[in-house]
Amino acid sequence: MSIPYHPTVAGHSINVHLITEYLAFFIAFRYYLYLRKRSYDAISSNNRLSIILGATIGALVGSRLIGFLENPLFDLSWKDIITLWNLKTIMGGLFGGLLGVELTKMIIGEKQRSGDLFTLPIILGIFIGRIGCFLSGTDEFTYGSETSFFTGMDLGDGIMRHPIALYELVFLIILFIIIKHIQDRKIYRSGMVFKIFMISYFGFRFMIEFIKPNLFFVLGLSSIQWLCIVCWAYYLPYNKVKSIGNSLHLKL
Repeated sequence: MSIPYHPTVAGHSINVHLITEYLAFFIAFRYYLYLRKRSYDAISSNNRLSIILGATIGALVGSRLIGFLENPLFDLSWKDIITLWNLKTIMGGLFGGLLGVELTKMIIGEKQRSGDLFTLPIILGIFIGRIGCFLSGTDEFTYGSETSFFTGMDLGDGIMRHPIALYELVFLIILFIIIKHIQDRKIYRSGMVFKIFMISYFGFRFMIEFIKPNLFFVLGLSSIQWLCIVCWAYYLPYNKVKSIGNSLHLKL
């Protein structure tokens, strides 16, 4: 199998990345429903549906906005506008979804933390999506810079590059295991699992950006890295950092 991988069915080329995106949404949502049935949810069904809608709208806007900021130069033509709409990134989706949830909860008056139940399904969904990113090779901007490191791979352009999608798959497996362990032992406060996920994942993505061939920088950082900093600023006031440490210290 060569990368980029373009399978054909009945003589038609299949977009493997698009297929894995659909699978990611479907399987992650089914996993969420499975977890919700097996756990106590302090949020009513109506409010939970409103929160999911808010997360979806926020993720849609955020993913496109940050996708544009990664590649901000384009001509005002219909073709470029359509291309612009198709630009998206999971980082913008996650943070946009977070803001969408918080805004929705303010509107409906929901006070309970809502992210913990979504955490493992989100990780699973990102994992499935990243398989598609890896198989797409240089067709998607999820490849790394040129390298002579032993992990370097030809992702479709004849250059040995960091297989960033593979690095992320390994990271997501480790993060899933750690968070599943925390949830099973119930060594966290409400809302803490999602915060741990966001801080960890955005931290990983901040570091991995240094081995991507980014073209647009502000003060030496990419748009994704600035988003990571915004996320940390949102999550890491001293009292929140202290509460994370205290929560994990309770039973570790």
